[in-house]
Amino acid sequence: MVSSFSLSHSFTESLIHHLPALRKFWLIFLLTLSVAVLAGLGAAWQLLWRPNVRPSAFGPAYLYIGTGSNYGTVLDSLRKYDLLRSQASFEWVAHWLNYPQRVKPGRYLLEPGLGNQALVEMLSRGEQDTVAFTLNAFKYKPQLARQLAAAFETDSVSLRRLLNDNDLLRRRYQVDTTTVLTLFLPGPYRLLWNTSARQLLDSAAATHQRFWTAERRRRADSLGLTPTQVHVLASIVQRETAQPTDKFLIAGAYLNRLRKGMRLQADPTLLWAIGNFGVKRVLNADKLVDSPYNTYKHKGLPPGPITSANRQTLDAVLRPARHNYVFFCARPDGSGFSDFAETYVEHLRNARRYQHRLDSLGVKR
Repeated sequence: MVSSFSLSHSFTESLIHHLPALRKFWLIFLLTLSVAVLAGLGAAWQLLWRPNVRPSAFGPAYLYIGTGSNYGTVLDSLRKYDLLRSQASFEWVAHWLNYPQRVKPGRYLLEPGLGNQALVEMLSRGEQDTVAFTLNAFKYKPQLARQLAAAFETDSVSLRRLLNDNDLLRRRYQVDTTTVLTLFLPGPYRLLWNTSARQLLDSAAATHQRFWTAERRRRADSLGLTPTQVHVLASIVQRETAQPTDKFLIAGAYLNRLRKGMRLQADPTLLWAIGNFGVKRVLNADKLVDSPYNTYKHKGLPPGPITSANRQTLDAVLRPARHNYVFFCARPDGSGFSDFAETYVEHLRNARRYQHRLDSLGVKR
C-alpha cells in the first residue's frame, strides 16, 4: 500500500520537473496575446486614427456636399479631388459608423491631421466650416446676385427671383423691389455655405436691423428722413466722393437742397439711369433721360439707391456738416475733394475751372 505521503511527494517532484515547460508555455501565450493585441491596436489605429486626409499644396482643402446629396455623391467628390490617402479605409469606417444614412450638406474643412473616425463623425454631425464673405459695393441686382452665388451654394437665378418678389419683400422685410438693395450693407459676413437664398436675405436684413440702432433712427428722424431715404441719399454721396471728410460736407449740401425744395441735380443719378458709371463728363443730353432717377427733372430723392452705401457714408449722412452750401464741384487738381459754394455764380466759376481741366486732358465723355 502506497502512503499518501509518497503520492504527494511524487506529485511535487513532477511539478518541479515540469515547471520550466509551464513557464515557457505561459510566456509564449502571453507574448502571442500581446502581439495579437498590438496588431489589433495597430489595425484600429490605421483604420480609425491614422491621418487620412491628403495634405494640399494650395491651402485648406474643402469637401463640398450639396443639398440633397447622398453617400455616393460624397464618395465621388472625395475621389474626384483626391482628398484622401485611402478611400477604402474611409468607406469601412463610414459604414461601421452608419454614415451613409446620415449625410448632411455643407462645406467641410479637411484638416491634414484628420483620421477616418474624426472625419466621419464631423460629416455625420454636420460640423461644417463657415464662409468668411466680404460683400463688395454693387449697383444693380445682378451684381449682388453674382457675388452671393459665387460664395454660397445658392444660384444667382434663385437670388434674382427673390429680389424681384415684391409681395414677399413687402410682407417679410418692409421693402420693395426698388429699395430691397438697402438691406445689403457692404462688409464682412460669416455664413454657412449651404445658406439658402431666403436665408441670405434674412441674414442681410438682420445685419441691417442691427446697424439701425435707436440712436441712428433718432438722427434720421431729426433730418426728416426714413432709414431707407438715408440709404438712398448715402448712395449718391458715396458716388460723389471717396474722401471721408467731404462726405459730411456733400451730405449737408444735398440736405440743404432738399430743405429749400431744390432739385438735387446729382450727376451720379444720371449715370445710374443711363447705365454707364464710366462717364467722366455729364452732357446736357444726359439730363434729358426719361427716368425717375433723373434728379435734374424730378424733385426729391430718387426711388431707390444707385449703389450700396457703406456704413461710413451712412453715418456721414446721419451726421452732416452744418453749413449754407448748396453747390459743389470736383476740384480740378484730381484730389477727389470738392469746391463748395453758396451761390450759383460762385458755383459756375468752380465748374468752369473743372471743365477747363477736363478739356486739357482731352476728356470728352
